[in-house]
Amino acid sequence: MPDDDVFGRINSLSDEEEHLWQHAGDGHGLTAEEHERLEAIKVELDRAYDLLHQRAARRAAGLDPSEAEPRPAEIVERYQQ
Repeated sequence: MPDDDVFGRINSLSDEEEHLWQHAGDGHGLTAEEHERLEAIKVELDRAYDLLHQRAARRAAGLDPSEAEPRPAEIVERYQQ
């Protein structure tokens, strides 16, 4: 997946996240489903940023960035911050 596609995915997820937070701020609060969706968005954003980092690292090492693959959420979410 090219970097532009990853950035597009990040932008789409960020827009959805912002929309959910705006909805909550309009006095409606968030439903249980919206809370779940926010958590899923967080995980998908982490995976997308991880993929970008993998691609950059491969590029810097002289390797083919297209060989980077999205890691499972279980791995990405266990990274130390």
